[in-house]
Amino acid sequence: MPNLELARKDDISSFRKIAIGTWRTPSDPSVYGTLELRMDEAMRYIAELRERSGRRVTVSHLMAKAVAMVLRECPDANAILRFNRIYLRKRIGVFFQVAMTDQGSEKVDLSGATLFDLEQKSLVEICDEFEAKVAKVRARQDESLEKTRATFLKVPYLALNLVLRLASALLYTFNLDLRRFGAPKDAFGSAMITNIGSLGLDQAFVPLVPYSRVPLLIATGAVRERPVAEDGKVVARQMMSVNVTFDHRLIDGFHAAVMSRVLREWMEHPFEHFDRLDDIERSGVESKAA
Repeated sequence: MPNLELARKDDISSFRKIAIGTWRTPSDPSVYGTLELRMDEAMRYIAELRERSGRRVTVSHLMAKAVAMVLRECPDANAILRFNRIYLRKRIGVFFQVAMTDQGSEKVDLSGATLFDLEQKSLVEICDEFEAKVAKVRARQDESLEKTRATFLKVPYLALNLVLRLASALLYTFNLDLRRFGAPKDAFGSAMITNIGSLGLDQAFVPLVPYSRVPLLIATGAVRERPVAEDGKVVARQMMSVNVTFDHRLIDGFHAAVMSRVLREWMEHPFEHFDRLDDIERSGVESKAA
């Protein structure tokens, strides 16, 4: 069984072939961009969804669902590079960075949780699955992650680069399922999301991680009230910066335009796209009656 379920993409443009031949490491083709989103409706939607569902829904949950819909709308961005060929993923996975503080505030570690097929799930389902996975990761009860962490802690510093390159080659270039050796299956998914707003930051760009082979990284800033020009007047609106890094060998300006349009549509018009609140309320009433 392979590590990833893939289908090779053969009909690529001449530019894509030139791009593949031009850049040799994921650190070179980084493209950075920022999208400013109006969050008034999103924050109102979150408040109502929390009240009706009883879940602690956050901006990160909305962003995860929206990013999954972005990748469904733009499947060419849901890809990896193997042997200088583009392969499209058959599933959409979204990786969340998780801060590990169980060893004290002076020894913070980073880990993560990956959720799959979010384009097919409701926000309530995403929230429940996310909370369960994060709790497991923070409690250090995720066996595959703990095995991986323990293994790398034993690797000598001089061998780190070689070991990481070898692991990446086996998992992604040769597409081998190495779970029996303690490596998680498809550990990083299609896109990574990190909430820099929780650190009080508005803008920051996350570097591409060569080992992960993920071509799309998203850092969501803090939601803040800012002055905005509207109908010739300056008004206060809740705004959020979405800071994106992508691999230009796989994603270009056309893809970015499609993705930004879909992301803006979902995040700025949440009542039209995410879970219907009336359905959640009705479902809750039925479960209590049962």
